[in-house]
Amino acid sequence: MENRTVTRADLAESVYEEVGLSRNESADLVEAVIDEISNSLVKEESVKISSFGSFSVREKGERIGRNPKTGVEVPILPRKVLVFRASHVLKDRINAATSER
Repeated sequence: MENRTVTRADLAESVYEEVGLSRNESADLVEAVIDEISNSLVKEESVKISSFGSFSVREKGERIGRNPKTGVEVPILPRKVLVFRASHVLKDRINAATSER
């Protein structure tokens, strides 16, 4: 299995090829979409993309953790984490692609 990372440039190139915008316009469009998603998540709004999944911000409370090397207990401060939940459509596509191999 090949470990390849899709970059912003790859997304912009795909938009360029599929939609027919110029390369600069395609890059601007990708940036605008990413900015809109990011800004919504910063405001702690959920982002749902049909047939793909949803992103949300979750609060994690303070807890006691343990340093695995020394065994010393240390407090882990409360924080916010980003959560992605894949849609059933995406899960089905992934599982179908995996079973074909």
